Amino acid sequence: MTDQRRVFNFLKKNKPDIVIIAAAKVGGIIANNTYRASFIYDNLAIQNNLIHGSFLNRINNLLFIGSNCVYPKNCRQPIKENYLLQGPVEFTNEPYAIAKIAGIKLCENYNAQYNTNYKCLMPASIYGPGDNYDFQNSHFFANLINKLHYAKINNKTEITLWGDGKSKRELIYVDDVADACLFFMKKN
Repeated sequence: MTDQRRVFNFLKKNKPDIVIIAAAKVGGIIANNTYRASFIYDNLAIQNNLIHGSFLNRINNLLFIGSNCVYPKNCRQPIKENYLLQGPVEFTNEPYAIAKIAGIKLCENYNAQYNTNYKCLMPASIYGPGDNYDFQNSHFFANLINKLHYAKINNKTEITLWGDGKSKRELIYVDDVADACLFFMKKN
């Protein structure tokens, strides 16, 4: 998805009625901090190629799946859409968040300038089949499952978690996100 020519050619040849952008370079805290430049560059390239390629091929129905990390680190709960850009995002995933914010704004401005129907969803942390369970590069929930599994099979009585214990996380099952995508694409 980072190869603009290939993305544009695919969209031109296949002319889908709808484009749902779920593709992204993702990882946990270690990956986000180790590959900061890669996270911002690759995610900008993926979404820019798909959004602009859809526009060039007159594909007016697009759904961009962002992330809850686009909201300020210390925003009030529950999170409201208008909290976007009202404070700094979490430093540990700032490059990913900035790329996702750019995708939201790109969709918003294509709609304003070209009357497209580009929508954006910001789901909670997604989990489910096909998740990445790598100790160094997985998201927190898959990492937690992996740590618990490792402790169980190795008869460990403790696991180490990061953070101060004050953070709250919301989770959503991948199939529920898929259902939400279809629901929102049917709405005008």
